[in-house]
Amino acid sequence: MTPQAFEALLAPIAERIRGRALDASLEADLNDAFGPASATFAAVTQACHAAIAAGWMCSREGGGIRYGRVLKPGAALGDLSVDVVDMDSVKGPHHRHPNGEIDLIMPVSPGARFDGRGAGWLVYGPGTAHYPTVTEGRALVLYLLPGGAIEFTKT
Repeated sequence: MTPQAFEALLAPIAERIRGRALDASLEADLNDAFGPASATFAAVTQACHAAIAAGWMCSREGGGIRYGRVLKPGAALGDLSVDVVDMDSVKGPHHRHPNGEIDLIMPVSPGARFDGRGAGWLVYGPGTAHYPTVTEGRALVLYLLPGGAIEFTKT
C-alpha cells in the first residue's frame, strides 16, 4: 500500500461526497454504500493497517494517540484532506470543524466506539466541535476534512 494507491482507493468515496451537504442524509448514504458490510470498508480498513505497519500512516504520537495527515486536500479527492488516527480508550484534543468532518470508524477491538458510535460513517456538519473520544478499546478513525480545515481549540 502506497499513499497513491490509498488515494485511488478513496476516490469513489470522495466522488460520492462531492457537492453534498455534510448532514444525516450523507451519513446514511455513505453507510449504505460503503458501510461495515461492504468490500470498500474492508479494503480501506486493510489498507490502513498495512500503511501503519509500513510506517507512513499514523507516524506521529501525542497524548496516547497515533495520528497523521495522509493526504493534503486536492482535486483527486474533491478538496478533501485525509487524516487517520489510532486511538485506544482515549479522549483527544477538542477541535472545531469549520467546513465539517466525515469520519470512517474502524474498530480494532470488538465493541470499540468513537464518539459513542461503532463501525461505519459519522458526519459532522460545518461549525461543529467535539473531543474525539474512543471508548471500549482501540479503533482507527479516518477523517475527511473539506479544505483540510480543522481548528484546535482551548477549552
